[in-house]
Amino acid sequence: MRSVFLYLVVAFCQLWSTAQAVDGAEEAKENKGISTSYLFERDILPILQQKCCTCHGEKVQKAELNLSSQSGVARGSSSGPVIVAGKPEESLLFEVVHDGLMPPSNSTEPLTPEETGRLQEWIAGGARFSQPDVVAEPAITEREVSQIMLLRCAVCHNGRVKEGGLDLRSRQSMLSGGKSGPAINLKRPSESLMLKKIHAGEMPPLRRLASASVKVIETAEVETVAKWIAAGAPLAAHRTERDPAEIESEVTDEDKQFWSFKSPVAHDVPRFESEHRIRNPIDAFVLEKLKGVGLTLSPDADRRTLIRRATFDLIGLPPTPEDVESFIKDPDPAAYEKLIDRLLESRHYGERWGRYWLDLAGYSDSDGVNAEDPIRHFAYRYRDYVIRSFNNDKPYDRFLLEQIAGDELVDYENAPDVTDEIYDNLVATGFLRMAPDGTYNGLTNFVPDRLDVIASEIDVLTSSVMGLTVKCARCHSHKFDPIPHRDYYSLAAILKGALDENDWLRPSKANQDFPLRGLTYVPSEEKAAWEAEQKRLKGMIEAIQTPLEARQRELVTAQLEKHLPQLPEILHEDLRAAALAPRDKRNEVQKYLVTKFEKLLKIDMDSLEELDPAFKELARDSFKQIKRLKSELNPNEPFIHALWDRGQPTPTYILRRGNYLSPGKAVDPGVPTVLADAVAPYSVIPPWEDSRKTGRRLAFARWLVDPRHPLTARVMTNRIWKHHFQHGIVKSLDNFGRAGQVPTHPELLDWLSIQFVERGWSIKAIHRLIMTSSTYRQSSEITEEHANRDLDNRLLSRYPLRRLEAEVLRDSLLFVSGKLDPTQFGPAERVERRDDGLVTSVGSEKGWRRSIYVLQRRSQSSTILEDFDLPQMAPNCVERTVATVAPQALHLLNNKMVHDWSRAMAERIIQDVGTDRTSQIQRAFALAVGRQPDAAELELVTQSFDELSAKWHATLPEPPASPAGNSVSLEQAAHEATAELGVQTLTNLCHALMNSAEFMYVD
Repeated sequence: MRSVFLYLVVAFCQLWSTAQAVDGAEEAKENKGISTSYLFERDILPILQQKCCTCHGEKVQKAELNLSSQSGVARGSSSGPVIVAGKPEESLLFEVVHDGLMPPSNSTEPLTPEETGRLQEWIAGGARFSQPDVVAEPAITEREVSQIMLLRCAVCHNGRVKEGGLDLRSRQSMLSGGKSGPAINLKRPSESLMLKKIHAGEMPPLRRLASASVKVIETAEVETVAKWIAAGAPLAAHRTERDPAEIESEVTDEDKQFWSFKSPVAHDVPRFESEHRIRNPIDAFVLEKLKGVGLTLSPDADRRTLIRRATFDLIGLPPTPEDVESFIKDPDPAAYEKLIDRLLESRHYGERWGRYWLDLAGYSDSDGVNAEDPIRHFAYRYRDYVIRSFNNDKPYDRFLLEQIAGDELVDYENAPDVTDEIYDNLVATGFLRMAPDGTYNGLTNFVPDRLDVIASEIDVLTSSVMGLTVKCARCHSHKFDPIPHRDYYSLAAILKGALDENDWLRPSKANQDFPLRGLTYVPSEEKAAWEAEQKRLKGMIEAIQTPLEARQRELVTAQLEKHLPQLPEILHEDLRAAALAPRDKRNEVQKYLVTKFEKLLKIDMDSLEELDPAFKELARDSFKQIKRLKSELNPNEPFIHALWDRGQPTPTYILRRGNYLSPGKAVDPGVPTVLADAVAPYSVIPPWEDSRKTGRRLAFARWLVDPRHPLTARVMTNRIWKHHFQHGIVKSLDNFGRAGQVPTHPELLDWLSIQFVERGWSIKAIHRLIMTSSTYRQSSEITEEHANRDLDNRLLSRYPLRRLEAEVLRDSLLFVSGKLDPTQFGPAERVERRDDGLVTSVGSEKGWRRSIYVLQRRSQSSTILEDFDLPQMAPNCVERTVATVAPQALHLLNNKMVHDWSRAMAERIIQDVGTDRTSQIQRAFALAVGRQPDAAELELVTQSFDELSAKWHATLPEPPASPAGNSVSLEQAAHEATAELGVQTLTNLCHALMNSAEFMYVD
């Protein structure tokens, strides 16, 4: 009975809950109907004034948003409209409030659920105001119309290209008109020539849309232009200086106090009672952190470990056995310091450290984006510039000046000759040309595509040099760092003189609408050599073609006279002229006649070869030679893959939500506001007297290399530190902002940054400081104390064990095998895709070049490099991943090329030490891992040699029968078989060493 009662109670509760839910739904429906009575001024504005108007009011308007008035709400923010009437889910204001993003947690109390619901209902009910028409439709001015003209018409009608003599970029130029008269008629607006052409569908011309990468002008845009002309074509409102209060509202004084936005401070070097392990201040800063957790520096590594570590770190190749033994036996107390100096002076140093910078620049030998992926034939100039700069220890401030604004450092256009300085300055600007760029193709060359290229270059510049994630501000103000939406477009304006989406140049495949983005200011001897080579090859081709064509004309003439009588006499002369005219010089009528009658007249090539077998042989040999010679012709006139200021940038506007169809306020070139006070003001002046260049990028570069700049020196020294110790002092290499990692040793980072500047921005000086410290010389052995107190080695209680990068691994394989071609600089070593799908570099009789010289094509990366984490540049790589995946081991174990290099290493060893087995094993270990095998290893390898020899011997075929009495042949065959057994056995050892962890890791 009791259970029945409980059942009835539960059932009643369920029925009551259902009834309550229904009542609630009905009440919600009623409320929803009432929601249309919500008015902004009465029901919404009080909430906004209390919770939002501190940052978005009349005085302070962060993100250009004013929520204190009807006009402000209607205008929206720099991210676009904030209210979509009837659609709360599409309204930005409701989105950020509902998701708890606004108001910020540190500024005021969030909206209550009731207030959030009221806001939602107000929007859903149509976002009603007490005076709906109080906001007048904004006046259309020259600004709005010029944006339409730039988007739809300025490709053919701009300051550089004036088809029909017409420039449509401004009111004045429209009134001036072109060959057909003024483009606009203010007295009779409807008769404006520009409107007539648009309405007739003549402009923009449909046949040119694809090649000019322009879309048809939209109806709303035509209406805007017509209204503007009808209103008298009013000028744009005069731009005023920004209100300091507005600037303060976007970036506060508190924002500027974040550690990375303040200039480095010279901290006192910590002092210790016992300083026997402190070789320089680096050790003192590191030791202070270690003492805090009860640790100290690990003992120094032995000399054999140190030379291997330092050599890989500085030149990316293993030390030779002779170098190892010489260093170990050197009695000089300064032997280690001398080793560092010798490695820093090596010509291979720039190949190693230049590769790191090429990652930051996003270096690639192809344009990417589309499947076509055309080759950048002269991108190698920038790669070579970087290598030379590192080898020469070019001061980092000069290095940046040249790469950001090399074209504005010297008047190359009026120089009598292209000097080494001019050449380097122009080549260096390739730094901002390395991002993927698909605008060589008309289908991927529209304004949004160009803006993507510009965005990529801004990302490259800010992530690599400034250590900031500025790209987040392209569509809205940065969510974490004080980088307003406006600041992003101020940076874009700095680049506008060279990268202007409305005045574009193609990276390749130039046409009448888009010239090539390349400069021909190459050394005169290079250009003369190219011209001479092209002339020589063309001369050789002509020398082969001349006798072939002469004989062909004789045969054609004979055939014509034989077969022409079959055709009307009126055609004879025309057919003779057509048949005897060179193929590439025939007009359309001649091409038609030949195509129609060559079979009948038997003057086609097959008939001629059948007529004269000797001619067939001559034609075959000639065509083969001509094909080979034409493959050697280089149609690409030498040029520099450069970036240069063109002097006439179009205005820059904030693009709301990053949308090119929603331009907001105009902005001037400028630097991030949060950094403006720490450095001398950003000031733009012409680079030289009467210069046509804007000087914007040069001013920015000089601002960047100001010794007081909070980021420039810190970011670079942090990167150098990372490549020596696996991680940076700030682990997030491209993010020194609030969302980035905090520095593990902030005082050390500041000290190093100040030293960097004081030592003339010398990168090699920072290497010496780091590598001569006890911190760098530590053993990599991990103890129980390390595991308990510094497991991830963030405090540097030991040296980190590191795997070789992709290029270093491949170069080391080539080095130990004796197949490394040391040729430096010049065009890249080409790659090919094999039938099995692998992509390999194509060597020469000298071997294979270092990996930095292998063609870096986006669609065709070398497989061995890709397997070992060669990054895809999209647009650059600030830090490589270190993955451990099966294809790595499989490649080293099974790849035929690796097997070939193993055999080459074996043959090299035999050439070095002969056939003595012990000497071979010792030499193999010395080459591969820089040491001698211990007794157990020597015994094991010797035993393996015997077993392998026996197995290989069993597989040898019986020697062929020798002629009677010819014992020499049998002995020779036996000798060759024995020698081959020795090579194959040693090859197996070499292959095993190449696959060993000791070969691939540096401790």
